[in-house]
Amino acid sequence: MLRATLRSFLAHKGRLLLSALAVVLSVAFVVGSLIFSDTLGRTFDRLFASTAADVTVSPREGLDEAVPSGRTATLPAALAGRVAEVDGVAAARVVAEAERITVVDEENEPVSPTTGAPTTGANWDPAARGPVELTSGHAPEGPAQALLDAQTAGRSGVRIGDTLTVVAAPGSFEVKVVGIATFTTASPGTALLFLDTPAAQTRLLGDARAATRISVDAADGVSDAELERRVARALGADRYEYRTAAEQAESDVEQLGGVLDVVKYVMLGFAGVAVLAGVFLIVNTFSMLIAQRTRELGLLRALGADRRQIRRSVLAEALLLGVAGATLGLVTGVGLAAGLIGLVNALGMSIGSAEMVVGWTAPVAAYAVGIGVTLVAAHPPARRAAAVSPMAALSDTEAAGTGRPLRVRGAAGAAVGAVGVAALAGCAAATRTAPAVSLLGLGVVLTLIATVVAGPLLVRPVIRVLGAAFPALFGAVGRMSRRNALRNPRRTGATAAALMVGIALVGGMSVAGASLTESFDEQIDRTLGADFVVQNGTFVPFPREVTERVRDTPGAGLVVRGRFAPVAVRLPDGDRVETTAAGYDPRLDEVASITYARGDTAAALAPGGMAMEADFAREHGVRLGDTVPVEFQGGRAARLTVGALTGRETAEGFGPRGGIYFGLGTLERYAPGGQESALYVNAAPGTSDDELRAGLERALAPYPQVQVRDLADYKELVHDQIAVLLRLVYALLGLAIVIAVLGVVNTLALSVVERTREIGLLRAIGLARRQLRRMIRLESVVIAVFGAVLGLALGLLWGVCAQQVLALQGMTAFAVPWGTVVAVVAGSVVVGVVAALLPASRASRMNVLAAVAHE
Repeated sequence: MLRATLRSFLAHKGRLLLSALAVVLSVAFVVGSLIFSDTLGRTFDRLFASTAADVTVSPREGLDEAVPSGRTATLPAALAGRVAEVDGVAAARVVAEAERITVVDEENEPVSPTTGAPTTGANWDPAARGPVELTSGHAPEGPAQALLDAQTAGRSGVRIGDTLTVVAAPGSFEVKVVGIATFTTASPGTALLFLDTPAAQTRLLGDARAATRISVDAADGVSDAELERRVARALGADRYEYRTAAEQAESDVEQLGGVLDVVKYVMLGFAGVAVLAGVFLIVNTFSMLIAQRTRELGLLRALGADRRQIRRSVLAEALLLGVAGATLGLVTGVGLAAGLIGLVNALGMSIGSAEMVVGWTAPVAAYAVGIGVTLVAAHPPARRAAAVSPMAALSDTEAAGTGRPLRVRGAAGAAVGAVGVAALAGCAAATRTAPAVSLLGLGVVLTLIATVVAGPLLVRPVIRVLGAAFPALFGAVGRMSRRNALRNPRRTGATAAALMVGIALVGGMSVAGASLTESFDEQIDRTLGADFVVQNGTFVPFPREVTERVRDTPGAGLVVRGRFAPVAVRLPDGDRVETTAAGYDPRLDEVASITYARGDTAAALAPGGMAMEADFAREHGVRLGDTVPVEFQGGRAARLTVGALTGRETAEGFGPRGGIYFGLGTLERYAPGGQESALYVNAAPGTSDDELRAGLERALAPYPQVQVRDLADYKELVHDQIAVLLRLVYALLGLAIVIAVLGVVNTLALSVVERTREIGLLRAIGLARRQLRRMIRLESVVIAVFGAVLGLALGLLWGVCAQQVLALQGMTAFAVPWGTVVAVVAGSVVVGVVAALLPASRASRMNVLAAVAHE
């Protein structure tokens, strides 16, 4: 049996090629994602470990900033002197650093990474452990000199002697580049600008007595942990945050971990789609191969092979396929990871090819996925092969059992589908977001499984409708193509399943995306009343001199400032909720339309007052007039009175959770030092919108990071952000389509082999080559359209339920992207035509006499 299995595998290796390709794609994405994420993780581990001081003293960690506030946490620079006197300290240095500064060249062009990575300004200390070293020029001296990292200088064409303008929180200033610093480790892609220490303190932090942290070097023989304890005793253990080099490096890695996880999970998402689509392809391939080898299997049974041996033989072929696909996928995954590393290098990072990490997890995952997918997919065909009796097989008919299994599948699919539909109905009727999301996820999984299981039962009724016009349009060829698609519903259903999954995904996400876009448009129309909004392109706060420029612009009337700050609210039910609150100027009503359940803007923005979203307040037992403890960044706390409760549709525009906002005076009192995140500007009487826009753009020309947006621009910005997610979904669809095309090609190719004698007879009685190719193309098209129709129906159902979840968050609009629906159907026709090209060409080239004599 082993020899027979090996010979059978080698004899049919061409027919298994496309199935192996699906395994290769699945494994490659898994391996590529693991190697890429491990490489980035190891690179940054080394970077942070090599640059961290033995002990770091920093301000105590405050609240997480979901939205940047522009406030830099500092501590007294004089602490460095106190730390230096601690026993066991070799040196203590001041670090003055500010992230997200803006640097422009003499032509007012940004000198910053094109990837959106931040530009960081810091003090230059040649004795510190830093990621760069001075390679040309000299160190900065005085407030008008600076160093720039070599990567940024090369990318932006900056040379020694050039003048740059730096826009930081305290204001703008000019510096002359006097030196270039080169990374000694892998570059994280950020731009680095260095000033001398006094200049960094005053111009980046706005306080000559401030620092962002103190770096401490240990004397010989003193461990980091011991030094940390000594420094903490000297300064007060509860006053500041103390970290050893290992702890600091771990903290830095954790901050970066979110970005790395996104990359990893996106790659694994592609791998999951490839695995799912590949399963359908492999199931179909083995089912058809077993049907075509009924005589061969029957002879083996007649010669004494039992059912278990037949089943093992088929699974052994699947094992060989999995091993071959996993091996090729492992090699391809390494190449994919190398390509991704090259891509991030092109985007500004610097990771050498020698840095690539291929750990033990990559080959283990490769063979686990490759072998696991093929064995799982081949198991049902193997069981069907083992169930064929010797006499039934010797009659050269397909494996028996298509009737009853379809009825069983139908019952199973109906049962699973009923539970899935019930879950989706529960999602639509839910009144809280958390259970609605859970029910949506459960309903999506169960309805997908039900459609895949019961899909063959839908083949005959749906394809009869889809192919109803074929006889009238294409005559006998059209009639035969439709009958060929109906001949084996199990095969047709499995072939269309991969395409169905991808289209269902894109259909559901498209409906959700279109509904989200429409809801945001309605919300913007409903709440935004300003003529223009001035914001940073990346939503990072800007210095206050921008506000003054806007106010001094000719034609600018009312200017209302908006500022964000992280807060923690202690609620009457005992919950402590961390969120982002906003602060606004008193005349907010003139630039925004706010719907209040109770109270008004004056009470919300009054000193000591605040506004809260009505449903959030009801959920936590807060009533109008209640006093609520609020913690601000930096440790300050206040007790604010709830002066207004807003409707949900309004609250969505005024805070990520809870819709909390208050007066800018309140925010300045308890969290001073923040920067404006947005300015809402109305034109003065007699000034047109076009005139005001032109004036604002002229006034803000020195600040290329700041943009002037009107209502239409704001909508476009939201549309672009949603489109980023949809593009990812479309990329997943593209991968599913590639594998679906492979599946249709494989099915048609094996079907041509299976119907060799039939095709020969058709050619013998006068069917032309062109008619034969058309028949196979039409069969392919109707299968692809069948998959698209099922996918769209499922996707639209998911999209409707997803919109109900969005409605619980105030996004009440519903929209169906009919353009996408039409494009998907048209695309499925193209997929069918493309997939049929090779099988149709091969069939048309058959020798007629040889085909008729084929057994």
